[in-house]
Amino acid sequence: MEVLVKKYQQKYRKIRDEMDRWDQLQSRLLLQFGNASSVMERLQVLQEPKNYGVLKSINGIKEEILGKQMMSLEVILHSLKDTMSDFQGIVVSLEKIFRDGRHLANGSSKKVNELRIGIRPSIADCIEGLKVVYEMHQSEYLLKLSIVSLLTSKIPPPSAGDLGALRQLLIDQPNIPKEEVRSIFDIILAEEIC
Repeated sequence: MEVLVKKYQQKYRKIRDEMDRWDQLQSRLLLQFGNASSVMERLQVLQEPKNYGVLKSINGIKEEILGKQMMSLEVILHSLKDTMSDFQGIVVSLEKIFRDGRHLANGSSKKVNELRIGIRPSIADCIEGLKVVYEMHQSEYLLKLSIVSLLTSKIPPPSAGDLGALRQLLIDQPNIPKEEVRSIFDIILAEEIC
């Protein structure tokens, strides 16, 4: 059983690494979303001829500026898609860690899986912790994906107010309560047991 517990400890260390990557991606996502929102808001302003003032007299200035902004937006949207792909990779990794953790316990009886020795968590606790962390990140990813999809869809772009609300929703992320995740780690990794 001690060997099995050590294997779960390794799995939780991998999860910690993935969560650190998640936090880095969250910062990158906010930056990219903010940049895309700014360009989209600028595009709405730049489409109005009255906003060019004396520059109206220069032939093709509106089209040139709009074209440059559209190119910038395409680059940012491509980067956003890459970031979302990285988030998906973390979710897939967390799912694999959970499945592997569940598989480790398959050979044990239910009684052994629920056995506690002192303050050590049971194998069932380890598996449940892996499941909770995976499910939280999967839900979070799906929420982020739906927000980014609204931004990248070809339907009319969101209004400035909608962009602000979507950005605020992402800023409020992660909706993963860090205290809850820490308590899972504290239980599982107490005294470097599991």
